[in-house]
Amino acid sequence: MSKETNRVLGHADEADGIEEYDNPLPDWWLGLLWFTVIWAFGYGVWYHFISDRSQEGKLAAEMQAAELRWPEQAMAEVSFAITPEAVAAGEGIYVQNCLMCHGGDLEGGIGVALNDDEWIHGGEPEDVIRIINEGVPEKGMLTWGPILGPEKVNQVAAYVLSKNAELVGE
Repeated sequence: MSKETNRVLGHADEADGIEEYDNPLPDWWLGLLWFTVIWAFGYGVWYHFISDRSQEGKLAAEMQAAELRWPEQAMAEVSFAITPEAVAAGEGIYVQNCLMCHGGDLEGGIGVALNDDEWIHGGEPEDVIRIINEGVPEKGMLTWGPILGPEKVNQVAAYVLSKNAELVGE
């Protein structure tokens, strides 16, 4: 296989006397280029269509494994009741986690006041439990449900509602 090498293209008069050569690429380089192109095409077909791998599939497998390892506790397992034991336990949890934003007497501060008759997100027990569980991220309140768990959430709700018994009709 004879290739013409060192062929001058004849642009010297246009480029201040600089000669330009038109040498073909080496065979090993062209072979590597075509091998890479064919391999990339084959790998793309195999990855996306034959092996059925995808990021969605990996995420679903990870979520399934996490669900088996850390099962979600249903809120229905813990019933809500305002009992003296729940109120006492809720007060301790409130002091530890909520006091710095909502104040010692539920008067507010960084967070909203919990001892008045204006409840922004609802003052029924279901509303208070939902707010504690889901938080109010746009106002800076954390989602306490995953942190505290259903039993402690219900205890904090019992404490808050017990301080406002005349407001919620308890």
